[in-house]
Amino acid sequence: MFSGDQPDMNQLLEQAQQMQQQLMEAQRQLAETEVQGTSGGGLVTAKVTGTGDLIGLDISPEACDPDDTETLADLVVAAVQNATTSAHELAAEQLGPLAGGFGGEGGLPGSGGGQQLGF
Repeated sequence: MFSGDQPDMNQLLEQAQQMQQQLMEAQRQLAETEVQGTSGGGLVTAKVTGTGDLIGLDISPEACDPDDTETLADLVVAAVQNATTSAHELAAEQLGPLAGGFGGEGGLPGSGGGQQLGF
């Protein structure tokens, strides 16, 4: 029924299942990986998972000025953003080759070409 130019559907399905398993494993590993971001020369350190979940925040006593809580808040935001950026880069590095196998421009299925990683 298929000419010699048509791909074997069973083989395509098997490859898709293998890619899905690899993607799920990479996502599991990302969820278990911790990355850090800092601000204020190390006064504030944020820890996030590779999937972008905030799991820890360390604030040096030197960063705590009761008369200037706005600066502390800015340092916390900057540290979390720094850590989240690192998590995004790690996810792109680990998931990029797998996601690229689904076609498009390295995006996951249904993402319109960009990676939607849930964070």
